[in-house]
Amino acid sequence: MPIFDSLVGNLMVPTILFFVLGLLAAVARSDLSIPEGAAKIMSLYLLLSIGFKGGHSLAENGLGGDVFAAIGAGLALSFLIPFVAYGLLRRMTRLDALNAAAVAGHYGSISIVTFVAASSLLDLTGIASDGYMVAVAAAMEVPAILSALWIAHRFGRGGAAGHVPVRELFANGSIVLLVGAFAIGAVTQDRGMEMIAPFVVTPFTGILCLFLLDMGLSAGRSLLRNRHLLSAGLFAFGLLMPVVGATLALGLGALIGLQTGSLFLLMVLAASASYIAVPAAMKIALPQAEAGIYLTLSLGVTFPFNVTIGLPLYLWLAGLV
Repeated sequence: MPIFDSLVGNLMVPTILFFVLGLLAAVARSDLSIPEGAAKIMSLYLLLSIGFKGGHSLAENGLGGDVFAAIGAGLALSFLIPFVAYGLLRRMTRLDALNAAAVAGHYGSISIVTFVAASSLLDLTGIASDGYMVAVAAAMEVPAILSALWIAHRFGRGGAAGHVPVRELFANGSIVLLVGAFAIGAVTQDRGMEMIAPFVVTPFTGILCLFLLDMGLSAGRSLLRNRHLLSAGLFAFGLLMPVVGATLALGLGALIGLQTGSLFLLMVLAASASYIAVPAAMKIALPQAEAGIYLTLSLGVTFPFNVTIGLPLYLWLAGLV
């Protein structure tokens, strides 16, 4: 079956398989672990590398109308997806309005690790993408948070949403490094790439394998620790919502004429759920919301689904357009 062969072929890559290894090790309650400091250094490296390469690619191809169309599509998806997620949560689960709003915000935002894994899959399969998709990823962090706060204020008891300092949203370390490296790559162009290519290109896949091994361990242990918080409806939502987000992005990305690689990345961004920036914002803005629910859903259910099944599926779908 060509479809099955294509999906399996996209799945059988080292990055995804190392994530699966970490997931299985966690489920088996292995004592395998990556030191926290090493994991932090690896995450900084991956953000720097993907940002710099994206900026260099943008410098090579120039700034055109397609850049602004892609960023506009990303902003629209980030703003609208929480409303779709909220509607599904209220129908599929027994979550109250406040917790449903908090969860919905995570699904409108992005998982930068899933984006990095998707970029690596494109490299391994030889499919090109536009460098400006890094800027799209950065742009999709904040609108979802604003949508979630509006939903909580509109439907929560007594206007439950608090204030989130704008500076804290835009000064998030991941975004600062990603956007900063993107800008440096764009400014230094070929000369900059020649200088640090042995650092940002050659070791990238190997470091990503180690990082995803650690993420598999974290996701598996989070799911084991907090599985009592997940009803059948919540678990089903965690698997369904990524596909809904990816489908919306597929339609919008095809409408604005994105090529296969960039269309795939937009689908991945729309399908992913934040487990870094949005949880930090929700702790400030919606302190009454149950953090265990939205963290377990995003990290323990949606993230593993996207990395193991979602990425091959989205790449196959993008290739059909």
